[in-house]
Amino acid sequence: MLRSAFLFATLAVVASPAAAASYSARLAAPANGHIVAREINWACAGDSCQGATAESRPAVLCQALAKKAGTIENFAVDGRDFTSAELAKCNAAVKADGGKALAAQ
Repeated sequence: MLRSAFLFATLAVVASPAAAASYSARLAAPANGHIVAREINWACAGDSCQGATAESRPAVLCQALAKKAGTIENFAVDGRDFTSAELAKCNAAVKADGGKALAAQ
């Protein structure tokens, strides 16, 4: 009985789809249209971008967007804003990239 309960619980977890997190970013410079960075297709208008994915590494997603769109002034995951330290780490990707991604656009 215990074994079948465990099996049922395991199947329930495996069968349930991962919930997508909602992401938003405010950019230092405007970007319009769609930006694909990692697992997110960002919809951008002016200095605001929105996207959603089940990817569970927000810091990596922020850095990927920063490489494509430039400096990010605010980044939020399901309504929780990044701290200033998290945002600084995210924007370090822009400096590390040397602007190559922006120049390629």
